[in-house]
Amino acid sequence: MPPDPAPGTARRAVSPVDHRVEAVTGHDVDILWGRRDRGVLDETHARLVDLHRELAKAETGVTFYRTLLHRLSSGEFPVDSALFARIHRTVDQLEEAAEERDAAAARVMAALEPIEAAARSTQPGGREALSAADQAALLAIAGGAKLHEHLVTGRMSVATASGTRIPYARLQRLESAGLVSRDASHPVHAGQPVALTEAGRAALAGSRRPSATAGPARARPRAWPGAAGLRRCPRPPTERPNAPA
Repeated sequence: MPPDPAPGTARRAVSPVDHRVEAVTGHDVDILWGRRDRGVLDETHARLVDLHRELAKAETGVTFYRTLLHRLSSGEFPVDSALFARIHRTVDQLEEAAEERDAAAARVMAALEPIEAAARSTQPGGREALSAADQAALLAIAGGAKLHEHLVTGRMSVATASGTRIPYARLQRLESAGLVSRDASHPVHAGQPVALTEAGRAALAGSRRPSATAGPARARPRAWPGAAGLRRCPRPPTERPNAPA
């Protein structure tokens, strides 16, 4: 029986942390690899790419031995003692490859954490990216909004010019983050004007900027006309038999 083939230098395997590497750097992994080869990355990002390459190589090893194990159990080879020995050896190799992959993934994660923290600190106010709900709230407040207090229940909420109601808890969170401010010179029962701060406008503009990796917008499919939208075709007049002369 021929010896087991060794893992080759195949194309980069997709690792579970590719999306995080691309999100924090803003570049595809293949582009980062190319820039590392040209020596244009700083020391921090160069180390991240080097560790990611080790992880990709470990992922390739796991894939290789898993595929080999599947081939050995597919019925291609006769069932004998040599096959059992080869299966046991492949299982041991797969286990070692998985341990190496997990260790490489841990090293990549450790290198990612300071880069992600630095990226968060460079955003306005050191905040994380806006959630969809916060972005919608800021967009509604940008068109004009006031904080009102209900005279009976005492419940407070923000009424916007577009008709959207924003919970008071969300307003407090946006206010504590420095994204919105309210004019306390007006009484709450009469309505306190709420407006975006400079940081809020910058955060809203940044969240609405299209991503470099975003694909082209897809056209919406045409809606099938409902029964109410269909025009009724006029029925031809019913012919009457000629009246007797």
